Amino acid sequence: MGRVIRGQRKGPGGIFKSHVFLRQGPTKLRINDFTERKGFIQGTVKDIVHDAGRGAPLAVVHFRNQKKYKTDKELMVVAEGVHTGQFLYAGTKAKLAVGNILPLKNIPEGTIVMNVECKPGDRGKFARASGNYCTVISHDPEKGKTNLRMPSGVRKGVLSDCRAMVGVVAGGGRMDKPLLKAGRAFHKWKRKGNSWPKVRGVAMNPVDHPHGGGNHQHIGKPSTVPRNTPPGRKVGLIAARRTGRIRGTRVIVEKE
Repeated sequence: MGRVIRGQRKGPGGIFKSHVFLRQGPTKLRINDFTERKGFIQGTVKDIVHDAGRGAPLAVVHFRNQKKYKTDKELMVVAEGVHTGQFLYAGTKAKLAVGNILPLKNIPEGTIVMNVECKPGDRGKFARASGNYCTVISHDPEKGKTNLRMPSGVRKGVLSDCRAMVGVVAGGGRMDKPLLKAGRAFHKWKRKGNSWPKVRGVAMNPVDHPHGGGNHQHIGKPSTVPRNTPPGRKVGLIAARRTGRIRGTRVIVEKE
């Protein structure tokens, strides 16, 4: 093997870390306290801000603290259509409206939701990227579970006590406009970690990459490698189940 290749150098971080000093902070739902479990609480959208490295805008929502005379300022991914000055309601008895936060068991089937919790109280894990959403497919009261269709199309069952915000994540259609020039890609990836521009392995020398060298730019060996391949050789299609073109159309059979 030749020198330490790019994939090995990325592990420790260093120059490959993303620059996070311009980011607004972690985005989460409210803590699932007694007020939300037994009733609802009103919040006010004070500002909608841009977060560096994130396509979706964030909302700064103010809630009254339930124990002390102070204001809790929450930063959360915002639904499309929410505006500054709007009241948002979070809790079991909140009304079903865009931007409100409810447990999944109180959301009817067919509703579009976002920022869904994976486990009750984890404050939001699924469908947080711009334009994404989950669809509530069905409820199973006996098991206490709710089936969701994820943004990828996969179905997933989560506990019905998990909370979600009603609506679609704002900032949708971001990928519809092409970048067109390298300068825009440069500024996009400047906030997302050092992974652009990306030189192809076949364009390198043999010392720099297993795919490098040769009189023409070709791999010269199978591009699939096993899972237990040592670092420095583990490049290409890692532990591929299948390769080649995907032929035919994907058919999703709806079960009644």
